[in-house]
Amino acid sequence: MASGRIIFLNGTSSSGKSSIAKELLGILDDGVYFHMAVDGFNAMRTKRELGAEELDAALRRTRMGFHRSIAAMAEAGNDIVVDHVLSEPWRLLDCLALLPAEDVLFVGVHCPLDELTRRELTRGDRPPGLAAHQYDLVHSHGDYDFECDTSAASPRECAQRIKEFLPHRPTPTAFTRLRRHHLADGREPLTA
Repeated sequence: MASGRIIFLNGTSSSGKSSIAKELLGILDDGVYFHMAVDGFNAMRTKRELGAEELDAALRRTRMGFHRSIAAMAEAGNDIVVDHVLSEPWRLLDCLALLPAEDVLFVGVHCPLDELTRRELTRGDRPPGLAAHQYDLVHSHGDYDFECDTSAASPRECAQRIKEFLPHRPTPTAFTRLRRHHLADGREPLTA
């Protein structure tokens, strides 16, 4: 069975990843795609109040499970649109070690900080300053196959551009280049 394709959207909170993913599911007509969002996995967690240490451990396990779920869905032949925030280096390393690099289209979703702050305040469902905290971390690895700016293009326009780019993905992919750079043997993280 062929591995599924993965369109991996990475950006800060409120950058527009979920909106782009929803648009992609509506316009991609060359397969059956599933939207897998890290927020969806976080929403499944118990609502019981957790201490800081317990919460950090739970969040790390949640993200590790999320990464493995993406890998399992793709391995079963499903096409995936991933919506994630790679704000800690280990998250990228874990994804690089788990996901089939040649099947990943890595998309940077950008938005200026002042617009992120405005969106965050308008949404009201995120802690103030979350996007600002993530801003310099999320794209620090510096390599994508494709990038879009949601302050300059609508989610629909971004999705359309991604769809048009899919048949022209670079070889090697950004995930392949990043794996070579960050992982010793192409599979195991150098540091976690």
